[in-house]
Amino acid sequence: MRIVVASGKGGTGKTTVSTSLAQVAAEAYSVRFLDCDVEAPNAALFLHPALATQREVGILVPRVDTQACTHCGKCAEVCQFHAIAVVGQTVLVFDDLCHGCGSCTLICPEQAISEQLSVIGVIDTGLTPEGIAFAQGVMNVGQAMGVPILRELKKWTPEAMPATCDAPRQPLEIRDAPPGASCPVVETMRGAEFVLFVTEPTPFGLHDLKQVAAIAREFDLPAGVVINRDGIGDDAIDTYCAVQNLPILLRIPLERRIAEALASGQTLVDAAPEYRTLFKDLLERIVARMNA
Repeated sequence: MRIVVASGKGGTGKTTVSTSLAQVAAEAYSVRFLDCDVEAPNAALFLHPALATQREVGILVPRVDTQACTHCGKCAEVCQFHAIAVVGQTVLVFDDLCHGCGSCTLICPEQAISEQLSVIGVIDTGLTPEGIAFAQGVMNVGQAMGVPILRELKKWTPEAMPATCDAPRQPLEIRDAPPGASCPVVETMRGAEFVLFVTEPTPFGLHDLKQVAAIAREFDLPAGVVINRDGIGDDAIDTYCAVQNLPILLRIPLERRIAEALASGQTLVDAAPEYRTLFKDLLERIVARMNA
C-alpha cells in the first residue's frame, strides 16, 4: 500500500500529519517512509532516523566530441527541452535543461555524443527508533530538477534493514510530498494508491487544495482531506469537499501547545497522545477506502 500526503502549499501541516501517521502505522505495518520534498526535506527532524547510508543521484548529460561532430544539428532537433543547440560550428549544451533522455546520443549519425553523469543530489537512508525504514532525497543547491531524485527515491527498498518483529507485517509506504502542484508532486503521486490532502480553512488553502486535487483526479486516485488549524477561517473547504465528494477524515484545531511541540521537534502524537487514537482511526479509514 502506498499513501501520498500532499498539501498544495507549504506550511499547512503536511509533514505534521505524515510523520504521525507513520508512527501510528508502525505499530501494525512494516512502514517505509519517503521524504519526497527534495528541496527542503524535514521529516527527519521529527522521526529522528539514524541515517546510515548515502548515495549520489544524477542524470546522464551529453558531452560532444568536437573532432567528430559535423554540426548537422540533428541532436538539437530531437531535444524537446532545448538543452542542446548548434550555432554555426559550435555545439552548446545546457546541463540545467537536460532531462537525461539520451535522444541526442542515439540520433547522432557520427556517434560524436557521449554521456557523463551529472550529480544533482543524494539519497539518505536509515531506521527510526520505531523501526520505520526512512529515506529522504536531498537536491544539491543550485539544481533545477528534483524529479530524477524522486524516481530513484521511489525505487529504494530497505532490504538491509533489520526486522522489527518476528511475524511478517504487511508493507505500507508513506510519501511526504513536496508542497505545490508542480512536476515533483506529480512524480510523487505516480504509482500511489491513495492521496491524503492536508489543508487549512483559508482562501489560500482552498486555492492550492483545488490544484493538487486536480492532479489526483488525473491519476484517478482515491483521496481524503485533513483540515489543519480547523476553526481559524470559514467553511469554504467544507463546501468544496462536499461538492467534490472528498471526505474530511480528520480535523486538527489550532492549539498553542501543538505549535510549541512541533517547533521543538516533537510529532503530534508524541506531543498530544490523545491524537494517537485519532490517527489510528484515520489510517483505518484510509485503508478501507483503498480496499473499497
